[in-house]
Amino acid sequence: MARLRVPLNNFSFGEVSPSLTSRTDSPVYASAAESVKNFVIRAEGGVINRAGLKRVYNFPQTYNASLQQQIKLEPFVFSDDEKYVVAFSNGQIDCFVIDPATGVLSHAQTITADTDGNALPIDDGNILQLTHTQKGDFMFICHREFLCRQLVRTGLTSFEVRLFEFEESLDGNRVYQPYYNFQPAGVTITSSAINGNIVTLTTSAAYFTAGHVGVRLLIGEAEAIISGYTSPTQVTAAIFGDLETQLDPDALKTKDGSDKVEVTHAQHGMQVGASLTIAEAGGLGGISASDINGARTISRIIDANRYEITAGSSATSEVDGGGSPVIKSAAPTTEWYEQSYSTVRGFPQAVTFHEDRLWFGGTPSQPDGLWASRTGYYYNFDLGDAEDGDAIDLDANVGVTNEIRHLVSNRDLQVFSSQGEFYVPAFQDAPVTPAKAKLSIQTPVGSGYMRPQSVDGATLFTQATGTAVREYLYTDAQGAYTSTTISLLSSHLISNPVQLAVVQGALARPGAYGFFLMDNGELAIFHSLRSESRAGWMRWTTEGKFHSVCSTGEDVFVVTVRDDGSGTNKLFLEKFNVALNMDFCDDFTGTAGVFSVAGHFANGATVEVVDGTEYLGAFTVASGQVDVSAVKPTSVAAQIGYKYTPEIKTLPFDAQVQGGPLTGEPRKITKVVLDLYQTLSVSVNGTALQLRTVTHSIGSGNTPVTGKQEFHVLGYSRDPRVTITQEAPLPVQINGMITEVSF
Repeated sequence: MARLRVPLNNFSFGEVSPSLTSRTDSPVYASAAESVKNFVIRAEGGVINRAGLKRVYNFPQTYNASLQQQIKLEPFVFSDDEKYVVAFSNGQIDCFVIDPATGVLSHAQTITADTDGNALPIDDGNILQLTHTQKGDFMFICHREFLCRQLVRTGLTSFEVRLFEFEESLDGNRVYQPYYNFQPAGVTITSSAINGNIVTLTTSAAYFTAGHVGVRLLIGEAEAIISGYTSPTQVTAAIFGDLETQLDPDALKTKDGSDKVEVTHAQHGMQVGASLTIAEAGGLGGISASDINGARTISRIIDANRYEITAGSSATSEVDGGGSPVIKSAAPTTEWYEQSYSTVRGFPQAVTFHEDRLWFGGTPSQPDGLWASRTGYYYNFDLGDAEDGDAIDLDANVGVTNEIRHLVSNRDLQVFSSQGEFYVPAFQDAPVTPAKAKLSIQTPVGSGYMRPQSVDGATLFTQATGTAVREYLYTDAQGAYTSTTISLLSSHLISNPVQLAVVQGALARPGAYGFFLMDNGELAIFHSLRSESRAGWMRWTTEGKFHSVCSTGEDVFVVTVRDDGSGTNKLFLEKFNVALNMDFCDDFTGTAGVFSVAGHFANGATVEVVDGTEYLGAFTVASGQVDVSAVKPTSVAAQIGYKYTPEIKTLPFDAQVQGGPLTGEPRKITKVVLDLYQTLSVSVNGTALQLRTVTHSIGSGNTPVTGKQEFHVLGYSRDPRVTITQEAPLPVQINGMITEVSF
């Protein structure tokens, strides 16, 4: 019988699809496995069991199994030593403080209303689509159903929620917010007066709804706030200042020998016979200022940007001038706009900070709209005269409606929409300005509602279908962004990703990691080492399921759904901890092998107990206690929790031999040699690592194994595999393996 030794030196490509079992020709085959569960791929290529979970907090909410996400965690990082975890849920925000010295998380505050006493608009229906960005003490929280809220840190352990408010002019006549002309082309608006607290506004076609009460309009350059609804074509309003428009310099033009003066008034929307008042105009062409200023009538419409009025005298020359006059009029005009954000039009879905501007994107009425504040003034969205520091207003006009869902500040401003990926280009040694800003389409994939984040230089996002994860990466070769699928070889792990947390060098493990929460309650972990051209996926499970995930620096927190022994699923906040090898776990002290676990586990819970390097077994909680005295009566300190099982299941071992490949031929694995490091428990195809001898006594501890260990297994198969697990929740690290195959 011939034998060959097949090396599996690393698991860099992680868990791959079972559909790859015949791709023995692929280089991925020799560096991957059919299952990499509850392991972490190390930068060197080996694997180590994942960190356990320390129970932190029991959420009081009753778990609702019908909700995909009931509690959503997000990080709030002010500085290296002032970090927080924020938990969003129906009608409330819970704030947790991380102790910088110990890493211990403690509940600081529950917020259910904003500073004005209004209930928080977060609910079970919108929690999945919440987006946020943070700068200093402020976290901006957005959703298309409500105006942005600000979670503000007011002290080391205190927070409050404020309603986002746009900056106002000193006289209170202007609110510096975005406006848009939602009306169909040609629809005019007429005011009953040029100013006043109660005027009637009438449109030439049905436009208004009862919901418009409280909404602001921009008519010319004057703002009006609607105070009452009369009909679809009529409302009452208060006008701030006068209905007027400041024209550009040299907006007037005379004709030699004529009393007609041409007025350049961009998008005026006026009609012949309309009355207006001209102010602040200078004399020109032989016509005095007094013969131009005052009440005038439009005698002719030249085009959409020009019309003629009749002056009080005739010109003696043809001249452009007149200064920068002001046009005041209550006549019908098409130059009117409605505020972009309101209960009528919806609110921005996406938000981020980029180049010292606050950016908003995507409302229900302007799904492809993108807005940026003035530089350094995050509450001021005044377009001004399009100077470099003025606000920016863009649209993704590419022929289809793109609902902007996410904004990511990277080397450029990256824009993710329902049907494509865009970016606002950065400029070398120059900021984005209104004159230079443009929104460029790059790839036509479309993004889901999971918030994209940067991992190892690329921005990871979920395809809108929920079946693939892609990386948005700029390539110099193409001079553009690409959206490459990174989950192609592990597509079976991707199930409608709900949330993503990113860490660099997580849990004392080198490399960049993306923690993807799937809708089935599992975590799919993406590991990337771009400099080494290596990337792979792992799958993490727990007793119960994962419900939410977030990271603060190197710390990773999750909300889990599990039974604490009471027979009811509950929601818990837990933290991954490399010092623990179990979930829902903690360190307990006891006396003579008896440990009090009341308040952590309920009576009836089946738990595992580890004392130092010894696994004492599974026990049932009774009377709020765990009694291990029958096994180790001297035990006074132990870790108690729920066991999770790490698993490596290799792809079928195959080889090219004389006469062709062994594919499909009966063959047998006779021996497996594992290269172990500091390992206390591991099994190969059911054969466990033996640490104890006949002279070993409980209480003397176990010595971790480092080096090569042989495991002999039995049985023939046409697809021989090696399955590596462990019987006890103790450390295991596998650097590589050699498998001896007989055929």
